[in-house]
Amino acid sequence: MKITIVSVGKLKEKYLKQGIQEYLKRLTPYAKVEIKEVADEKAPENLSEAEMHNVKLKEGERILSHIRSDTYVITLEIQGKMLSSEQLASKLDKLATYGKSKVAFVIGGSLGISEAVQQRSDMAISFSKMTFPHQLMRLILLEQVYRGFKINRNEPYHK
Repeated sequence: MKITIVSVGKLKEKYLKQGIQEYLKRLTPYAKVEIKEVADEKAPENLSEAEMHNVKLKEGERILSHIRSDTYVITLEIQGKMLSSEQLASKLDKLATYGKSKVAFVIGGSLGISEAVQQRSDMAISFSKMTFPHQLMRLILLEQVYRGFKINRNEPYHK
C-alpha cells in the first residue's frame, strides 16, 4: 500500500518531527508512506468570509496538485465520521483488498479544507470533536495508521 499524507504548513517543532520520523520508520514494513507539505496561505489574523474562502481555495489547489486520479482520498474534518482504531484498520484492509492501494490522507490548514478538496474526498473522518493543531495531527494520524496495520496483522502493540 502507498500512503500519502498531504498536509498544509511546514512542520517546525523538533519534537513533532522526531515523533513523525519514528512512526515513518515503524511503518516501513507495512506501507510506503510519504508526506507532502503544501504551503499555507499567508493571511491577516482577522479575515472576512471572502478572504477565508480565498485562503482555503488556494491551499486546496495546492493539496489537489498532489493527489492522483487513482488515489482514494480520506480527508480529516471536524464534521467527518468518527472511527475507532479497529474501524480505521478495517477500512485500510478493505481498501488494500479491493485494489485501492493508493491512499491519501488530507490535513487542511487552520481554516480547514476547501470545497474542491471536500468534493474530491472519498471519505471524511474526524479524530475528535476537539480541534487539534494541524501539525500535531500528522503525528496522531501516523500513529493510528501504524496501529491499524498492527491490528490487521494481529501483532502486539500497547493499548
